[in-house]
Amino acid sequence: MMTVMRGIVHKYKRANIDTDVIIPGPYLKIHDHKELAKHAMEGLDPQFPFKVAQGDFLVTGSNFGCGSSREHAPIALSHAGIKAILSPSFARIFYRNAVDGGYLLPIEVEEATVDKISDKDEVEIDIKQNKINNLTRNESYTMKPFPELIAKIVEAGGLMNYKV
Repeated sequence: MMTVMRGIVHKYKRANIDTDVIIPGPYLKIHDHKELAKHAMEGLDPQFPFKVAQGDFLVTGSNFGCGSSREHAPIALSHAGIKAILSPSFARIFYRNAVDGGYLLPIEVEEATVDKISDKDEVEIDIKQNKINNLTRNESYTMKPFPELIAKIVEAGGLMNYKV
């Protein structure tokens, strides 16, 4: 697992972005992950998949991924190119689906950090240092460290690769 990642921010400040917004229900029958990615965030921004490059980040309001427990949500975002999501809080099932599948990193940050980061900023995330560097603004922020077990699963690249 890469411990330092760099990407461009796609910011949607709205709180409570649910899984129906992340990947609308009609697409749940799609099993091809690349095809699923074409509909990521369609409930909020139909142009989202065309804006994202591989390795980009999503910055959102609190309680990201609430709603139903569809694993399709982190899969669609991951295959659209999102490597990490920065939010003050996540729905627990989304959080674990993202981590356990090794799809993307749910990174918890302060609300003030979300406010300071702008759409299109270039950001570097250092997981080992629990630090976020906003290269566009020349600012640094802290992130909440992953709990010990989650950190081990993240380091393994997902639950299926994790060995006790």
